[in-house]
Amino acid sequence: MSKIDLTSLEWCELIFKDRNKSYGAYKMRRDLGRRQIAALIIVTVIAIVGFTLPRLISMALPEKKEEMVEVTQLSILDEPEIKDENIIKKVDPIAPPPALKSTIKFTPPVIKKDEEVQDEDELKSQDDLNETKVQISIADVKGNDELNGQDIADLQEVITKAPEEKEEPYTVVEQMPQFPGGDAALLEYISSKLVYPVVAQEAGVQGVVVLRFVVSPEGKVENVEVLRSLDPSCDKEAIRVVQSLPQFIPGKQNGKAVPVYFTCPIRFQLR
Repeated sequence: MSKIDLTSLEWCELIFKDRNKSYGAYKMRRDLGRRQIAALIIVTVIAIVGFTLPRLISMALPEKKEEMVEVTQLSILDEPEIKDENIIKKVDPIAPPPALKSTIKFTPPVIKKDEEVQDEDELKSQDDLNETKVQISIADVKGNDELNGQDIADLQEVITKAPEEKEEPYTVVEQMPQFPGGDAALLEYISSKLVYPVVAQEAGVQGVVVLRFVVSPEGKVENVEVLRSLDPSCDKEAIRVVQSLPQFIPGKQNGKAVPVYFTCPIRFQLR
C-alpha cells in the first residue's frame, strides 16, 4: 500500500469526490497544509527571536566601566604663627551706665524769695531735663527717693472675683436622682441607721417626718430641711440619718447633671 499524504490536494479531492465543494469544509481541508506550514514558520521565528533577543540587547548596550573612587585623607595642619602682635588690639573697657533711679523727686511749687531758693529745688526747664544724665526706669523697684515714700514692690493689686451664682434646684427633671440600688435600698439604709429617740418612745410619739433635700450635680446630699415635723427629737434624728446618706446618682436635664429636690418620708413607729 502506497503512503498517503493527508495534507495533499489529491487526498482532499478523493474525499470530496461526488460531493458538494461549495461549503467551508472543503476549503478548510484544502488549505490545511498551508496553514500548518505557516504556523510552523511563525513558531520557529518566535523561538529564534526569543533566544537571540537578550544577546542582541546586551551587545547593543555599552559596557559599564567601574568607577574608581579616590579617598583623600585629611591631614592636621599646624596653627599659623602670628608674626605681628599689633593685629590683636586691646579693647578699652566700657564704662558702666549711671545708676538708675526709681523716681525723680518732684518739688511742689512754693513762692519764695530768690535768695531762699536752692539750685536743686529750682523747677527745671524742658531743656535742662533733656540734658540731664539721670536715667529713669520703671523696672527698678528697689526703694524710692522720696521722703516717707512707699516701695512699689509692696503694692499688690487686689483682684476680686464675683461669686459664682448657684443654679436653682429643679423640682422635676428628665432623669430624677436615684439612690444606688433604688428606693428599696434607700428604705433599707434608713431603717438600719435610724435610732428611735428614747424621749419620743416614752411619750408615745409615732408618725412620719417628711424631709426635703437637694441632690447636687455631684450626687451629694445638701440643704436638708423639714417639710412636716413630728417631734423635735424625731426631726433631729431623721435629719442626721439623711445627712449620712451616701452619694446619689445625680439627676439630669438635657443630658447635663443638675441639682434636684428630693423628698423623703421617714416613719417612726412603736412596736
